[in-house]
Amino acid sequence: YLAVRSIVFKLTKGEAPDTEQMNAKVREMIKEAIQSEGVEEIFKLGESPETQIDIFDPDYLAKIDKIKLPNTKIKLLQQLLAKAIDQFKKVNKVKALDFSKKMKTLVDSYNERKADILQSEVLEDFTDEIISLYHELVKEKNSFTDLGIDFEEKAFYDILKSLCIKYDFSYPEDKLLHLAKQVKVVVDDKAKYTDWNQRTDIKAELKVDLILLLAANDYPPVDKDEVYKEIFEQAENFKKYN
Repeated sequence: YLAVRSIVFKLTKGEAPDTEQMNAKVREMIKEAIQSEGVEEIFKLGESPETQIDIFDPDYLAKIDKIKLPNTKIKLLQQLLAKAIDQFKKVNKVKALDFSKKMKTLVDSYNERKADILQSEVLEDFTDEIISLYHELVKEKNSFTDLGIDFEEKAFYDILKSLCIKYDFSYPEDKLLHLAKQVKVVVDDKAKYTDWNQRTDIKAELKVDLILLLAANDYPPVDKDEVYKEIFEQAENFKKYN
């Protein structure tokens, strides 16, 4: 507050304040304001292994909500959502990519409206949309429990489901869930080898096993290579991070 008064006083006296000094003062003010609100740890998101935190902890949104500076709050929300998507991608690549696209759409829309940035409703709308997408991600992250499968099976389920949508065909839900579970069994059998994703023989066996499994379950006519590619990439992605 005193720093701002000093700057304003200089301007009214016709004096030009030192730009670097002014920026430093403002940064220090923001830092102190954030620390006083007890949310300084938000800025440590992903800085180092020692500062790794549970970004899905609902307390985080409550802490961010305490920040009174709209632009600072928006930047923190974007950072939080981006980190959440990155974490989710380690478990479910297909769905995480969907959320990445949704976030990009929101950010692009916000950037287009920057001409109206002084209008508080623009900032409030974007803040609400980011928070809403974050909650949608959290709900999706835990949705496997409602289906009676585990989170890795849910990732394979999403791949099979997305192909149904892409090629506009229907497939019974119960059979889709069963197939997702069987896909995991096949993948786990091959992924038990440490270097499984580097060995052409094991990758070939995995592809054959998956093709036979799809045929046995009458999975509708889609490019089997595409199904294999999606499943292999998800399996490789999951095993890399888990």
